[in-house]
Order: sequence, then C-alpha cells, then structure tokens
Amino acid sequence: MRKRTEYFKIHRFARTYDQVSGKFVFDVRYKTSVPLSDRTIAVAEAFGLGIDEEKEHIVLDNVELKIGPHDIVYVTGDSGSGKSVLLRALKKDLGDEAIDIGDVEVDASKPLIETVGKTVEEGLELLSRVGLNDAFLFLRKYPELSDGQKYRYRLAKLVDSGKQWWIMDEFCATLDRDTAKIIAFNLQKLARQQGKAVIAATTHTDLQEDLWPDVHVHKRFGKEIAVNYCTIHTHNKCSLIEEMYVAEGRLEHWRILAAFHYRSHKVTAPRKVFCLWRGDGELCGVIVYTYPGASASGRRQVLPRMSFKELNNKLSLVSRIVIHPKYRTIGLGVRLLQESLPQCGTPYVELCAVMAKYNPFAERAGMRLVRLQDPSPQAVKVAAVLAEFGINLELLGSRRYVLSMLQGLSVKQRQRLKQAFIGNGHPRFLKCFAGGMPYGYHSVYKKWIMRSSLERLADLIKICGFMLQTKCYLFWANPEP
Repeated sequence: MRKRTEYFKIHRFARTYDQVSGKFVFDVRYKTSVPLSDRTIAVAEAFGLGIDEEKEHIVLDNVELKIGPHDIVYVTGDSGSGKSVLLRALKKDLGDEAIDIGDVEVDASKPLIETVGKTVEEGLELLSRVGLNDAFLFLRKYPELSDGQKYRYRLAKLVDSGKQWWIMDEFCATLDRDTAKIIAFNLQKLARQQGKAVIAATTHTDLQEDLWPDVHVHKRFGKEIAVNYCTIHTHNKCSLIEEMYVAEGRLEHWRILAAFHYRSHKVTAPRKVFCLWRGDGELCGVIVYTYPGASASGRRQVLPRMSFKELNNKLSLVSRIVIHPKYRTIGLGVRLLQESLPQCGTPYVELCAVMAKYNPFAERAGMRLVRLQDPSPQAVKVAAVLAEFGINLELLGSRRYVLSMLQGLSVKQRQRLKQAFIGNGHPRFLKCFAGGMPYGYHSVYKKWIMRSSLERLADLIKICGFMLQTKCYLFWANPEP
C-alpha cells in the first residue's frame, strides 16, 4: 500500500514598504501538491504520471508586486491561471485593511436607499455610480434585484465600507460589456477621489481604457506572470462617450424612453426635442424643451416682467431629460443639456428640478443655480386639508394609496377638498385641465374640478405632492447675441 499525503500549500507572502516609490512590495510564492487518494492514484497511473514523488503545481513563484495604498490594480488572465490565488494571498496579508466583495454583508429586509450612505444624498450617489440609478430601484430590496444588479449593489456596499483596499474577483464578469466599462470608469473615479486602492481580477481584457490601472498584472498558466507599472493618467471620460452624438429629434423619441423617467410621461406643447444617439441608431437619451409656465419662483431674479407672448418668444423650459439607465453616471446628461441649450431656439432657458439638489448636472452643463424654490403656497394650503383628513403627505406620489384614502372620505369632505383646489388655483393645477394648451383658464379649471372623478382628483393630488418638494431653479442665458 503506497503512502498517501494530505493536500498542502507552501505559501510565502512577505510585505515590505519601499520608501523610494511609496509602495508596498509583496513577495509571493504559492504552490500546491497533488492530494493522493484511491482515485488520484488510479488516474496518475493511467496517464503515467507517477506517484512515488510529490508533484507540485507552482501557481506563483517569487512574484514581486509593488502596489501603493491608492493604486488601481487590474489583474487579468484566463480562468484557472491563478488570479484568485493571488487575490486571496493579498487579502490575507492586508487583513482588516481590505474588504472583499464576496464578504459584503447584505440587509435583505430594507430598501436599497436605507442601506448605503450616511445620508440620502450619499446613498443616491453610491447607488448611481454602480449603475443602480433608476428611481424605482432605490426603493427595491436586495432579493428583488437581478444577479447583475445584486453584484452592483455589493460594489456600492464595498465602496461604503470605508476600507482602504477594495478587492474584487470576477470583476463585472456577469455584466454586459458596456455596463462593465461604465462601472469600471466610475469605480476608479470614486477610488481616486477617496484615496482608496482597488484590486480587481477578471478574465476580460477590455477594461483597460476605463479602469486606467496603475498596475496591470497578467497571469498566464503555470508560473508565467507579467507585471506592468503604468504611467500616471488623467482620464475623465468613459470610452463609450466617444461613440455618441446629439441631434434634433421628435416627441416620439421621448415616448421611447419615457418609462425610464421618474415623473409623469405626459408632455404637452413641446418646443424642441433633442436626442443622444450612439453609433448607428441606439437611442441613449432625450431632452424635451417646452414653453415656460406662467410663473416660476426665481424667475424675477434673472428676467424683467414680460407679457406671455414675450415670455414664450424668449424663454424655454427644460421639461424632461432622461438618459437610458444603462448609460447613466458617465456625464451624458451634462453633454445632452450642454449641446442642446444653444439650439433650443430661445436666448433664455430655465430648469426646475428636485433631483438637481442631489446631482448638479445642470450646473456642470453651464446653467446657473439661482435659488432653491420653497414649496408652492397653494400646494401647502391644499396639503393642510389633506393632512386634516388623515392622508399621509409623504405618500402623495402613490396614486393607489391616495385613491384608497379618497374613497374613504365623506361627500362633504370631498366637496371641501375640491373647494381647496379651486381656491388655490396654481397655474400647474390649471394646466391639468387645459386640453393640451400651455396655460389653463380658471373658469374651466373650476368647472372641471367640480365634475372631477376620484381618479382625476388622485392625479391632481399627486401633482400637489410634487409641488410640496423643494426644487432648484436654474437659469441659462445664451452668451451669443
């Protein structure tokens, strides 16, 4: 009976600090023996491999890596070549300084927005950077995500951990390559902003241009390994942007992407529509310019009083801007707005948006933040009546909830609510009954309010909920005369 050996490893991993380069020097040797059992003996003898002597498989042999605590490290190579072995060795040495994406803890009982970031703003930023940037996704729970979305959520948690070293095996392996490039670009940007180190391993070699690594390690089969120390890069654009362009479009293009916008899909009286295209016809984004409303908080700070006719001739409103979820977080909203502003047909443009508080894309596109708009006084007065009836003001955006609450009101209460809307006829309320016209008439509004069904009232209350939010008022003046 031949003697059997147990599976064993010879593992040497020494870390020193190089004062000259300011980097850690990792000295690695990693080899394994063939475990002997009845089956391995049979296979070894069948192929003439022999079993009297130990057969070592050397994965890493005297490998020296110089990696700084702020470096981006890109590890590539075929499956089975030893990438994971290298990452495990690095992780073991770094200890509590590092976090592995596979060890991220997940709270499956809460919506995503409640589990990342110290504030709402931080949570939105983190989730958006990893591609979870749809308003509805923010409210989902981990088990409701697809496999690709779960991976991206783990990336957000990894970034949120505060650890110095972020370790990721099979980096973006389950994602389509466009999404992988976007995430690679955003991840390296976040790491460099925060002064963190990234060690990412994958079989894919197409992320070099977006990850912009400081160190590229290519692991081949056996002991062969190539280490390339890259020069310093100042790269601030995702590679996909080079394939995109802006051109004038039609309202039909907005309807194609409308489902990806968090607001109502109904757009009336568009003035101009512009599209962001990729390559031979992939629609990536749409912006809709419309005629301005009768009033806007902040407008008087940048424009003199004008008649409606003059206002329509000189001012446009950015009514909707949407980027396909696949292409968000790489600056395409900025590009679409920046390139379309001079082409919208008016010397002035205004934008009122809640999301501009969290994402200053409009300012980066050249618009000026004039003021934060307080909630509309008319909406506040209507909301007071709603609150008196026991309606939760935080849930006004839920049509189903509002409708169920309206059904529980008495006839007298419904009449009082209608009178509250009539007595506080904000132009935004009037527009709901304007029949597609830019402005509504109070006489028509009053008549329709009295005849409105509960469903129509629920829609009006949802708009009231939007008007209760604090918005940013932004303004742009064409520098060309």
